[in-house]
Amino acid sequence: NKFKDNMELQVGVKILLKNKEGKFLLLQRNPVKYPEVGAKWDIVGGRINPGLSLLENLKREVMEEAGLEIVGDPKLILAQDIIKTDKHVVRLTYMGEAAGEVKLSEEHSEFRWLSIEEFSKLEPMDKYIKEILDKKLI
Repeated sequence: NKFKDNMELQVGVKILLKNKEGKFLLLQRNPVKYPEVGAKWDIVGGRINPGLSLLENLKREVMEEAGLEIVGDPKLILAQDIIKTDKHVVRLTYMGEAAGEVKLSEEHSEFRWLSIEEFSKLEPMDKYIKEILDKKLI
């Protein structure tokens, strides 16, 4: 049994945001702030604050990281386990629409709105985001 008493359990929410043109928002991690991850392309999201619903956490992350508002009800498209030596993160990825102008936080250094074809060629890509493409969830 791999279960470890000292392992921390966290829940993360991510969202693949789409605009009116049908393009997806990708953010590049700031390599200065996250040297252990590097300048990988990722989607908006982060860890949840306990006591707030998944959707409230998702809305907060979207506002904090991209300055955008979620429009309508996002749809859950993928649940993933990210298991490291000291923590187990359950990541829930949604797809939804966004409105507004992108305003990045210091967590990211660049953003792009990309078609599915452009998105699939973007490197270096976060491996957990790649799984969305590999499983043809969009």
